[in-house]
Amino acid sequence: MDFDTVMQELEALGKERTKKIYISNGAQEPVFGVATGAMKPIAKQIKINQRLADELYATGNYDAMYFAGIIADPKAMTESDFDRWMDAAYFYMLSDYVVAVTLSESDIAQEVADNWIASNQELRMSAGWSCYCWLLGNRPDNKFSESKISTMLDTVKAEIHDSPERTKSAMNNFLSTVGISYKPLNEKVLEISREVGIVEVKRENKKRSFLNAYESIQKEMDRGRLGFKRKYVRC
Repeated sequence: MDFDTVMQELEALGKERTKKIYISNGAQEPVFGVATGAMKPIAKQIKINQRLADELYATGNYDAMYFAGIIADPKAMTESDFDRWMDAAYFYMLSDYVVAVTLSESDIAQEVADNWIASNQELRMSAGWSCYCWLLGNRPDNKFSESKISTMLDTVKAEIHDSPERTKSAMNNFLSTVGISYKPLNEKVLEISREVGIVEVKRENKKRSFLNAYESIQKEMDRGRLGFKRKYVRC
């Protein structure tokens, strides 16, 4: 399936209602409004195709960019490739749910995510923290340095309330993910998330959100989900 065929297929799958939802969350034209589940049959035909993924991502079309993440070959992408994708990720649904997800399946995920977290750029920081969420929720605990994750928790405690809005949200997700999916630091993250308390996130044209990682972790622990790991990260 070539580039033109994929674009035609995606356009045919677009729904006005879905498009409005994407735009309300920050997507900009061009947008078709394709539900992510509706992309699966096309993805099954293509499987992995990095060249096509790069072509689709470069269109600036939200649906094509999302689909690019599904068919990308993360292990074939370099740090400069991921940086190029991040440069075009203009809102959080691309930075955190396309680029960060794709990065999390690469062998250089932690190295690139660390650079993004240190960038002082809102969406790069958000993607970096989000990448760790995807990693921690999927890979075995022994794939991570306990001291490094512990230091990252200290950073969240010190900086979360003064960070940019999207970064705040991703940092809060990091607390929740460590608390649920990374057993070695469960007690520490419970203590830190209790001290952090409620995190207020302001959203453009929407009601502000009030996040509480401590409560989220406790609820999941009560459900017996401590140590939960998802089998797959991408669709």
